[in-house]
Amino acid sequence: MKRIVEIVPARPGWYARWQVTPERTSCYPVSLWALLEEADGTGREVVGVDCVGQWPGADDNEVGGEFVRYLFQTPDSGAPEDAEPPNPDELRESGPRLQPVTAA
Repeated sequence: MKRIVEIVPARPGWYARWQVTPERTSCYPVSLWALLEEADGTGREVVGVDCVGQWPGADDNEVGGEFVRYLFQTPDSGAPEDAEPPNPDELRESGPRLQPVTAA
């Protein structure tokens, strides 16, 4: 089990790219970055949570979608060509379920 050490908002321009079908990818803006740590205090990693609440390794990501990579495009250059506006039906009522855990 991993615990969240820190959460910070993502700057505009960060996207998470997902492989939806063998021929199609979709990008969603990254909303926040979370620093995760193994329960025993070893091994840390940073994951980005996109605007529909998905992140690499989450159990309830879109079925069939595989995380490809994060990418950055300056806001003045526009969104990636495969950027998807969030579908209101995909938005979680309470937002991403990541919550920081205080150290014991």
